[in-house]
Amino acid sequence: MTTTRQRRGGGRFKAALRCESAEQTDGAGQQASSVKKKLPPESKLSVELQEEKGKPTEGNSRLYRAACLFLTIICLVLLLVVIILSLKLQTGSTICPEREGTTADERRSRPSDSTCSHEKCEALFPEMQPQHSSCRQCPGGWLRYGPSCFYLSTFRLSWEESRRNCSFSGGSLAVITNRGLQYYLTKVGKLSYWIGLRQIATTWTWEDKTELTESYWQDGGSTGGCGSLSSDKPAEKNWRKVPCGVSTYFICQL
Repeated sequence: MTTTRQRRGGGRFKAALRCESAEQTDGAGQQASSVKKKLPPESKLSVELQEEKGKPTEGNSRLYRAACLFLTIICLVLLLVVIILSLKLQTGSTICPEREGTTADERRSRPSDSTCSHEKCEALFPEMQPQHSSCRQCPGGWLRYGPSCFYLSTFRLSWEESRRNCSFSGGSLAVITNRGLQYYLTKVGKLSYWIGLRQIATTWTWEDKTELTESYWQDGGSTGGCGSLSSDKPAEKNWRKVPCGVSTYFICQL
């Protein structure tokens, strides 16, 4: 009997403790609710924001994905620009590769060298064309070789008339001072042309007052006091001595 009573007493005690704990919990909740109700509006808003903070929203997720996509596209575009610029510079550097072991005369004998250099200059430094002499523009109908421009006439004049015509254009009859230019003018021409070479006393002199040092005279007994270039002949020997009064085509140089 005593044991049974003790068990019943212990059960009642535990039940009382549980009731008391529940009442305390309800009281704390009611107290927190009453405290929250007593907070000013600003504090309530702060509490609500803190509660909402950390909860991912669908709008934020979309914004994050859009930002990542935008940054990825920007990176790809920049990478593409870098690749294109690298290829352009690499191509520009190989337009006129340096030829080791070649002499100055051999380089001058290749008509493509100077033209190639100008093309590279225009491709890599277009903003320098107005200031850089080797990148200046030739007038319409003129051909470029190195730093100079050349005009092959389509009508015929005497040597003196040809010289004056070139002078009116701001230039002179062509002065051929290297093998490269000789080969180039022979290649682009198809006729016989006056060049800026004539005989003064016994000396052949260029229009710029320099004496002739390297010549390409034809074999044979041509006579005359002015020089012409026959582009239908091999470049090694296609100059002729022609009387200065003969009318033929001419080449001007700027």
